[in-house]
Amino acid sequence: MLMSKRHLPLLCAAMLSAHALADTPSQSEDWNLKGQTTYIWQKKPSFNAAYSGDNSLQPQSEKSYSFSATLFAGWRLARDTELYLNPELVQGVPMSNLTGLGGLGNGELQKTSGAHPKLYRARLFLRQSWALGDEREQVESDANQLAGTRAKDRVVLTAGNLAVSDIFDANSYAHDARSQFMNWALLTHGAYDFAADTRGYSIGAALEYIRGDWALRAGRFELPKQPNQQQLDTRLFSHHGDQIELERGYTVDQRTGKVRALWFRNTAEMGRFDEALSLAAQSAQPLSSANTANVRRRQYKEGWGLAWEQALTDNVGAFARLARSDGQTEVYAFSEIDQSLSVGTQIQGKAWGREADTLGVALARNGLSTIHQRYLAAGADGFFVGDGGLNYQPERIIEAFYSLGLPDGWTRHSTISLDVQHIDNPAYNRDRGPVNMFAIRLHTEL
Repeated sequence: MLMSKRHLPLLCAAMLSAHALADTPSQSEDWNLKGQTTYIWQKKPSFNAAYSGDNSLQPQSEKSYSFSATLFAGWRLARDTELYLNPELVQGVPMSNLTGLGGLGNGELQKTSGAHPKLYRARLFLRQSWALGDEREQVESDANQLAGTRAKDRVVLTAGNLAVSDIFDANSYAHDARSQFMNWALLTHGAYDFAADTRGYSIGAALEYIRGDWALRAGRFELPKQPNQQQLDTRLFSHHGDQIELERGYTVDQRTGKVRALWFRNTAEMGRFDEALSLAAQSAQPLSSANTANVRRRQYKEGWGLAWEQALTDNVGAFARLARSDGQTEVYAFSEIDQSLSVGTQIQGKAWGREADTLGVALARNGLSTIHQRYLAAGADGFFVGDGGLNYQPERIIEAFYSLGLPDGWTRHSTISLDVQHIDNPAYNRDRGPVNMFAIRLHTEL
């Protein structure tokens, strides 16, 4: 569904009205409306490359942009029953057709579909809670969150159309490309091939058991019918993405922290790298013609992740993630990363008299399994990477951003950010790069 430019003022007007209504002081909301807009402009200068393939990041200078606008609408159907709807408008043009990196440079570009604005339903889900005790805690009004109280110990069922990352690996410091780090390898575990369509959303359900400092989550969501495609597979009992996460909160010197352990398993029609190479050899074809699409069958892909986050002071927080998938099958729904490690920090500007500002610095290291390396070294293409050959080295990313808080006015919060990324061994290839990317991001919360 295309949206013409004449519809944009109507959307903005709706968001402004929503802001005025939702910010009315209230102890408990029966409904609210919030909104956001994010524009990201990004550029990379030319870089050195000994050779390039069909799925390479092009060595010449390139520009890209992305735009998204989201309306967050929520209704309280009963004391502990809530319904949420998120229409979303997106537009954008990526660099190199969104290929050539394990950790792609703009997390918002997974949502876009070209230079023409497109309006779609991002989320439509129900949240039902059951109290496990009488103690309740206050909840503030926010996007997809109604102001009021909730049971401190509870069971929560979230079901419908949403993003798996809304619930799993919800890191406080590296989770949202609209306001934090932009690289895909820093949005969640890089090796977490979570169920999602091409925009990052899915359909399914998650059940959470929350008691004290402990939380246990389990969820099943629809995978796309084909790897990294938009249409989801509705056969939820035979083709699905499962995940379980255990979380432990703690306090050290009055500073809160969390550790999480995640396991995931995808069941779908997937192609194995070794079988694709074997088929090409048996057919007397060049190994560069190997294609996982030719050997797809129902099988499993598993992986795990460990995560940590910690408030170090009132203004400084840190995080770390470590994850690995089995690396035997093609990437199905997220990034082309089999092993991932990331660490980073965020510093609030209050330390230098700029309370609304944020400085972030992070490092990521992405790797491939041995058979995945062989597949690409033979000249075959993955979904996101494929240089026609491979001189393997792990991909290394350094990202830093500074978000400048703008004066409050008709918005809840607005920032303008400068972001820089330095990427060594793009797409795991020491024969190419390094690559530098520079970005300006405008983000508004309504």
